Amino acid sequence: MTTPPDTAPHETAPAAVRVALVDDQQLVRAGFRMVIDSQPDLEVTLEAGDGAQALRLLADHRVDVVLMDVRMPHLDGLSATAQLTARPDAPRIIVLTTFDLDEYVLEAIRSGASGFLLKDAPPEEMLAAIRTVHRGDAVIAPSSTRRLLEHLVTALPADQAAPQRDALADLTDREREVLVLMARGRSNTEIATDLFVAEATVKTHVGRILAKLGARDRVQAVVTAYEAGLVRPGS
Repeated sequence: MTTPPDTAPHETAPAAVRVALVDDQQLVRAGFRMVIDSQPDLEVTLEAGDGAQALRLLADHRVDVVLMDVRMPHLDGLSATAQLTARPDAPRIIVLTTFDLDEYVLEAIRSGASGFLLKDAPPEEMLAAIRTVHRGDAVIAPSSTRRLLEHLVTALPADQAAPQRDALADLTDREREVLVLMARGRSNTEIATDLFVAEATVKTHVGRILAKLGARDRVQAVVTAYEAGLVRPGS
C-alpha cells in the first residue's frame, strides 16, 4: 500500500532580524558578528567602518536594527543617526557607548536612536537589546538604557525642564501614570498587570502618549519624562 504524499503546507520560518554593525574598530565588529550570527533569529547583513559608509550602504540595503558607534572618522554616529532616522522606513538604531559620552548619547536619542548599548555589555544583553528594539514595544527594557538615561538627566541644565513640562500638559492622568511606568523599564505586559487593565489598553495609551509628545518611540517619550521632572533618577 502506497502512502500518499504529505500535501500539508509547510510553515515558513520567520525571517531573521537583519542587523547592521557600524564601528570603526574591525575587531569590535567581528566580535559582535560572531555573537549575533550564532542566533537563529538574528543575522548581520551589513558592516560599515564609519557613518558616511553606513549611509551609502544603507541607501541600498534594508536592515531592521543598526548598532551605531559614536566616535568614528569621516562622519560620526550622531550625524549618521540623525540622517538615517530622517529617511522613510528608517531602521531602529542602538547607540554603542560608554558613560563618558554623556552629551553625545543624549543628542543621539534626540536624533531618533531607540536605545543604548554599553560596549562592555555581556552578549546576552546585546542580543536582548536587539530583539527588544526590533519589537519596538519595550525599548527601555535593557538595563543599560535606563541607567544611562538616569545618569544623563542628572546633568541637565535647570531651564531644560520648562518646555518639556509643557509637552506633558496634554497627557491625561492615566497617560502620565503609564509614562512613569515606561520610564521605570516596564513592558506593556507588566504595565497592564500593574494597572489591572488589558494589554491592548496599555498599547492604546502608549500610542496616544507618543502622538501627544511627538515622540518616535518609547525612548524619546521617556527622555521627555525625565527632562520634565515627571520621573527622577532612581525612582
